[in-house]
Amino acid sequence: MKNILFNNWHFMRFFRIALALFLFYNAYITHEWFFIVFGIFFMIQAVFNLGCSPNGCNVSYKSTKNE
Repeated sequence: MKNILFNNWHFMRFFRIALALFLFYNAYITHEWFFIVFGIFFMIQAVFNLGCSPNGCNVSYKSTKNE
């Protein structure tokens, strides 16, 4: 868990954190509290490195079987 939280920080993780903070700020200023839901979504993605990586959302089809 410590490895997930503190390693492999890239542009998209920083972008998601910035977007989440912007949504929290926007919810506070405009009193539209529904923005907090989206802010939490992006914050969880950024902190736990979920979602698509910088290489895209492709699935690896490599087989580990020895043929």
